[in-house]
Amino acid sequence: MKNQHRQRGSAYLATTVILSGISLAGMTYLSSSSRVVQDARRRTADSQMTQLCDAGVQRCLRSFWREFKQSQSFSILEQSCANASKTSPKGVTSDELPGVGRFASGVIWFSEPSGDSYSRELTVRSTGWIDLNNDGHLDANEPVKVVDVRAKFELARSQVFDYTYFVNNYGWMSGFNSTSLVVNGDMRANGDFTLSGGMPTINGTVIATANEKLETSAKGVITGEPVKWSNTTYDLAHSVGSADDQARWRQPYDESVHGAKGSDEYKAWQDVLFDSEGSVQNDRITGSVLMDSDGAEKWTKESDSSTVVKSLLDSGASQEVVMPDLSDISHYQALSSTYVDSKPTFADGTPNPYNGQGAWVEVWNNSTRAYERISTGGTINGSAVLVGTDARPIRIHGPVTVSQDVVIKGTVSGQGTLYTGRNIHVVGSIRYKLKPDFRGNNAVLIDQQNEKADILGLAARGSVIMGNPDTFTNTTLQYMRPPFTKGRYDINGNWVPAYNGTEVDASGFPKYKSVVSSDTMSRISEGINQIDAVIYTNFLGGGNLGTSGNGVIFNGSIISRDEAMVVWSLPMKMNYDTRIKERSLNRKPLIDIKLPRSPILTRSSWQERGVSYGS
Repeated sequence: MKNQHRQRGSAYLATTVILSGISLAGMTYLSSSSRVVQDARRRTADSQMTQLCDAGVQRCLRSFWREFKQSQSFSILEQSCANASKTSPKGVTSDELPGVGRFASGVIWFSEPSGDSYSRELTVRSTGWIDLNNDGHLDANEPVKVVDVRAKFELARSQVFDYTYFVNNYGWMSGFNSTSLVVNGDMRANGDFTLSGGMPTINGTVIATANEKLETSAKGVITGEPVKWSNTTYDLAHSVGSADDQARWRQPYDESVHGAKGSDEYKAWQDVLFDSEGSVQNDRITGSVLMDSDGAEKWTKESDSSTVVKSLLDSGASQEVVMPDLSDISHYQALSSTYVDSKPTFADGTPNPYNGQGAWVEVWNNSTRAYERISTGGTINGSAVLVGTDARPIRIHGPVTVSQDVVIKGTVSGQGTLYTGRNIHVVGSIRYKLKPDFRGNNAVLIDQQNEKADILGLAARGSVIMGNPDTFTNTTLQYMRPPFTKGRYDINGNWVPAYNGTEVDASGFPKYKSVVSSDTMSRISEGINQIDAVIYTNFLGGGNLGTSGNGVIFNGSIISRDEAMVVWSLPMKMNYDTRIKERSLNRKPLIDIKLPRSPILTRSSWQERGVSYGS
């Protein structure tokens, strides 16, 4: 952000026979020595066979995980594991651990959990044995163990949405001081994070991550220490700020209101609070810290001129967070076309008027003097120009997918996400009609009120461009192309070139411009002073903000692979919308607007099916 002022066929067949035909009921062992020697041999063999079984499980799961993590789709997993059984295992693999023994593994059960389209479960059976004669086959006299491991592949609510600012590259803030940029929320980069030309105020955690996949490898360090308010200073600013602005801030931690740390009352609040004091509570880092490859530090720096004071809390290095991938827009078209609102009532017991409805977006038609639903079955073929006013806001419900561009500005009413096959162009301020308010001293009542307030997600397969692109000069465009943007390797080691906004894509337009006509863009574009939205982009998030003066307020999040926002008037404030954060008590956000999801693999059980120590 810039302030401008496998194996062969014979082995496969052999492995399948081992997995499907092995009979554990007849396994026996013969005593060959004294009880002490026998027990020692057993323990050694058991440890070795456990290692072999685990190696088989990992090999089998990894073969699916790499593709799943890259595609973020269940299609290959479903094709490969359909109809898996004990007699017909799928994804069969075998190998050896030199000097230890051999293993064979495969999927013997596969299912989609009832009512959960975001996960798939499977069971891997793994056989590990000590190949005494080194013939590659399991013989009757050889020690052997068989285990079943249950695992889940899941597209889960992504951790990237825990942040006001997240970039899958180098994070940067240039040219801001403690009053010209105030961030009330956490910030994270899958690379180094650099603060230069001044120290902004960041009332939250800042995270940098080592990343060898970037064109220039990142060590995962934070350069520069931001200013951060104490809880007392934050509370004072929170109480005297403008009503609309302060209503969007996270509350400062106050033990008299939010309970002692670790208490049940505190647990109800902890995910939606600002706490300037970093600490470790129940083996979890809480409060605001600086975290990078050297560990997590609490820090104090309350003004531009004050000396930073740091203290190490945890020496563990920060870890990269996997971004969702919107490359397959058909997945989101299917999500939109099948979506049905299944919430009969809100938490306060009042009925949900949209229960049972699908996804849609509506705009006011001045010719007919009525609202017009411009989506069909939750999707729009082509591009959409959405303009709302306070009297006639854009109305949205659920996830709506547009195959090309969305051009949007104005007032928005409802709860939903706009997915696009190309770009989203924000050409003016976006404001909620019914705004959330995070003030109060009762967590339940605050949630009940904000559960009904408006919320908008903007998720682009291409980029999210702010301002009229026809007015961009090199001052802005330099941040939308190499060498500022960086290439990277994907999870499979394939090279992904750096984003270049000036390149022409398949639409015949430069990537940073819209397929919507320049006449339309120029006619409706205006300066951006406020954005109420959760922004997610597969590529770049950037453009011109505050060109009409009076600064910028950003209420929500911006999550992108490359970030190129140029701010033309100050101050700028960024306030995190806690309604999208996963709550630790129930692992769900307050409002689910079907934001993009990230791949997760978990192993839930390990069950031994039999063991023989040979003869």
